Amino acid sequence: MDQEKRAMRMRNMKKEALTAFTAAQERAGVIYISRIPPGMQPSKVRHLLGAYGAIGRVYLQQEDAKRAYLRRKYTSTKKPHYTEGWVEFKDKKIARSVAEMLNAQPIGGKKGTRWRDDIWTMKYLPRFKWYMLTEQVAHEAAIHRAKLRVELSQSKAEQQQYLRNVELARVLEKRAAKKREKGEEFELQPINQPKKRPSEEEGESSRKKNKQQCVDRQDDPLDSVLNNVF
Repeated sequence: MDQEKRAMRMRNMKKEALTAFTAAQERAGVIYISRIPPGMQPSKVRHLLGAYGAIGRVYLQQEDAKRAYLRRKYTSTKKPHYTEGWVEFKDKKIARSVAEMLNAQPIGGKKGTRWRDDIWTMKYLPRFKWYMLTEQVAHEAAIHRAKLRVELSQSKAEQQQYLRNVELARVLEKRAAKKREKGEEFELQPINQPKKRPSEEEGESSRKKNKQQCVDRQDDPLDSVLNNVF
C-alpha cells in the first residue's frame, strides 16, 4: 500500500510540474536582437536586460566559422563574436515593453564603458516560444551538415580524378622514355582530348581520292589478271 501511495504521489507531482512548466511557457515572451555589439557575451546581455525584468534563457548566435578564423588570425581579439540573439523574459508583457522601450536606443552605461554608444536593435516576437528556436537551430545545423557532406564528396571526387590523371601521365611518360631509348619517336597526347573530326572539304577530298584510286585499279589490266589468278 505504501508503495502504491508513493507511486500515486509521484505521478501527481509530475503532472503538477508539467502543468506549472506549461503555464510558465505560456507566460514567457521572447525578444529578438538583430545585432550584438562586437565582443558582447551572453552573460553581459543577461546582466543588461535583467535590470528590466526576470530573464529565463539567453541564446546568442556565433559568427560564421570562416569569418571567426580570419578575425582571430588578423586581429588581436580572440574571444568569440556573436551576430544575433534571443532573450526569454518570464513575463511576455515585460518583454514587449522592454523591446518597445530599448529598440533604437543607446545601450548607455557609465562614461567610458565599451558599449555606451552602441544601439539596441530588438523586436518582440509575439506567439513565439523557445522550443521554436531550438527546432530552428537544429534544422539549420542539419542543413549545414548536409552541405558539408556534399562539399566533402565533391572534393573527394576531384581528388580521385586528379590522382587518375597523374597516374596516366606517369604511364605515358614511361612509355615515351622507352621509345626514346629505342630511338623511336613518341608523341604524348593530351589526356581526354576529343578526336579531331575532319572538315567537310577534307572529307570531300578524301572521298574523291579513294574513288580515283578505285578507278585506276579497275583500269589496270595487270591488276585484273592478278586478281583472277589469285
